[in-house]
Amino acid sequence: MRKKIVAGNWKMNLNFEEGQKLTSEIVNMLKDENVKDVTVVLNPPFVHLYSVNKLIGDTPNLFLGSQNCSDKASGAYTGETSAEMLASFGAKFVIIGHSERREYFAESNQLLTEKTKQALANGLTPIFCCGEPLEIREAGTHEDYVKDQLTESLFGFSAEEMSKIVLAYEPIWAIGTGKTASSDQAQEMHAALRSHIASKFGADIADNLSILYGGSAKPDNAKDLFSKPDVDGGLIGGASLKSRDFVEIVKSF
Repeated sequence: MRKKIVAGNWKMNLNFEEGQKLTSEIVNMLKDENVKDVTVVLNPPFVHLYSVNKLIGDTPNLFLGSQNCSDKASGAYTGETSAEMLASFGAKFVIIGHSERREYFAESNQLLTEKTKQALANGLTPIFCCGEPLEIREAGTHEDYVKDQLTESLFGFSAEEMSKIVLAYEPIWAIGTGKTASSDQAQEMHAALRSHIASKFGADIADNLSILYGGSAKPDNAKDLFSKPDVDGGLIGGASLKSRDFVEIVKSF
C-alpha cells in the first residue's frame, strides 16, 4: 500500500505569529475531525521549524518537513542549513528540487542528487520534485523532459534508497498561470513517471512509491485528482496557508 501524503509548502510566507496560528488551527482540526490514514506534512520556512514542531507534538500522522537542505554535510557555507540540522529539529521530510529552486537558484539535477544523498543519510524522506515548463508541454516533449530529470538525479541510487523517496510532479505551466492541468493529465504523467521508475528499479519499488501532484490543488479539485490510480496525494502551495482549505484537501481522500 502506497502512503497517501498531503504536504503543505508555505514557501516564503507567514511571520512567527501567523505561523503559530496556522499550525495550531491545523493541529486542532485534524484532531477534532479525526482525520486518519493520511500522512500530513507541514513545510514552513527554516525559522519556523522549532516552533511548528512543538505545536505538532504527538498529533497522529502529522509531521514536520523542510523546504530545502544543503548539498553539504557541514562547513563554511554561510546561510546554508544541513540535513543533519533539520533532523535535529525534528524534521522527517524535506522538499528537494522544487521548481522555484530550479528556476530562481539554478539548481541542477546533479546538485539535487547531492541534496538527496544528504537527506537520506540523515533519515529524512526527500520529496523530490520534477516537472515541465509551458514551452516543453506545448512542444509535446514533457514526458521525456521529466523522465530525464529523474534519470539524471535519482538513477544512481540503489533500489533500497529509492524506496525511501517520495516524488512530486509539478506541471509548472499550471502554477499561478491561470492554466489548469486536468486530473487526466496528472494521471497520465504520474503513470509515466511510475513506469520510468519501474524500468530502472523494478515494479515492486515503483508500485510502492508515492507520487504527489504539485499543480495548484485546491479543495474543489483535490477529490478528483486523488481519485486517480497513480496520484497519491499533493504538494500544496497557496491552499496550505489557509487551515480550512488545507484540511479539506487532506480529507479529500
